[in-house]
Amino acid sequence: MANSLRGEVLNLYKNLLYLGQEYPKGADYFKRHLKNVFFKSKDVKNLEKIKELTNQREFVIKELEALYFLRKYRAMKQHYYSDTDNTD
Repeated sequence: MANSLRGEVLNLYKNLLYLGQEYPKGADYFKRHLKNVFFKSKDVKNLEKIKELTNQREFVIKELEALYFLRKYRAMKQHYYSDTDNTD
């Protein structure tokens, strides 16, 4: 059972690394902080605690996706609606 959780944790780390490439403060900033967060909890052995941590990190993935969609939406809105505000 621990091996399946290990694989799940590695997949979470990889997904977060991928999502961090477009982080507003830069990929290096995100990678450094992500590495620190995962290293802080590397000695956790309790399965319930590991599941709790993976749930928190899945929530972070959802938050990052929402951040990127919002940024994309704002850019599109600014692009398409900026000309209509200036016309009289």
